[in-house]
Amino acid sequence: MWHLQPRNDILLKMDAANRYIYKDNRKLRLGYTTGTCAAAAVKAAAQMLLGGSPVEQTELVTPKGIPLKLRVEHIQMEPGRVRCAVRKDAGDDHDVTDGAYIYADVIKITGGMEIDGGEGVGRVTKAGLDQPVGSAAINSAPRRMMLQAMQETADDYGYEGGLRAVISVPEGVSLAKRTLNEKLGIVGGISILGTSGIVEPMSESALVDTIRAQISLYAAQGCRDLIVTPGSYGETFVARELGLDLEHTVKCSNFIGDTIDMGYEFGLKSLLLVGHLGKLAKLGSGIMNTHSRYADGRMETLAACVLSAGGSAGLGCRILACNTTDEAVDVLRQNRMLEQVMGKLTERIAAALRQRACDGMRTEAVIFSNRHGVLGMTDGAAALMALHRKKENADGNRSHL
Repeated sequence: MWHLQPRNDILLKMDAANRYIYKDNRKLRLGYTTGTCAAAAVKAAAQMLLGGSPVEQTELVTPKGIPLKLRVEHIQMEPGRVRCAVRKDAGDDHDVTDGAYIYADVIKITGGMEIDGGEGVGRVTKAGLDQPVGSAAINSAPRRMMLQAMQETADDYGYEGGLRAVISVPEGVSLAKRTLNEKLGIVGGISILGTSGIVEPMSESALVDTIRAQISLYAAQGCRDLIVTPGSYGETFVARELGLDLEHTVKCSNFIGDTIDMGYEFGLKSLLLVGHLGKLAKLGSGIMNTHSRYADGRMETLAACVLSAGGSAGLGCRILACNTTDEAVDVLRQNRMLEQVMGKLTERIAAALRQRACDGMRTEAVIFSNRHGVLGMTDGAAALMALHRKKENADGNRSHL
């Protein structure tokens, strides 16, 4: 059975033997999330607790509708308690939790179905995340999967009492060091995640979810003015060259448009976007996902800015022939057109940002190059930088952007 996904570069095949996608002309094997592993371990442990016999394989259907048969390992059966594990398989995705064992300890209780986190599962310490402060970092979708697994198992065995499941990941503390958990306010281990239950290699949804989690966290803390950078180059430039605090910055990767949408959703007052010319030039043509698979347009945009700034067609052609934006900057500087072209570019970027934000919040941008430093900024960018520096100073050099 074949299923076409919403994006036309993905084809998902599901049959008894294979679960994979074709993406960018590559065949990639699907995996399953920590949430799926936890739910499978909970189901198997509940079956063993109520049935009294070992279960070495368990079946479940993910929220995405994909049926899975997962191997159950490290079984420990004791009177009134069962512990077992399911090993995480991320498929062809590069996931820090790939290969980790997700354990479930299940016991009988008087009534109701309860879920908690144990060793290696983080605890939420800041408001604004998927779970309330003090709770185990087990997100809503995995919780629903686990509760459903326990209830269905209880029904199958005619058991009318309650069950309590504790999820643990012995490697969780060390794995969490390779995630954003600490920055998000999740301490003591990893999060149990997975909206669809399936890990899609090269998936963009996980990155977008991380951006959303950060913005939600800052909004819950009362932060209404954020700095956004596409990546590490931007972060470094913000700290070293602009002298701003990184504590409440958000890395948006290529998802500039989505980040603006989420800022509007969470009621932010302003976003200051700081990025390399190679990324932000695309905004001058309204390109809001700057990954090269969707669009390029860097040189075309710069060439259009040359013409609108009064430059010659010949100079525009020279820009079109450049391989990198740094090379284009060199050409513009040699022809004494850099300032004028950057002025036109920032006008176009400002218009594109305003259009995406629908005037619901203030959006400004700073464009830089590692070789040339600040190349341009929208009209209100300096004022936003001053706002962030004022907040730094008012809080003893700790930013509350």
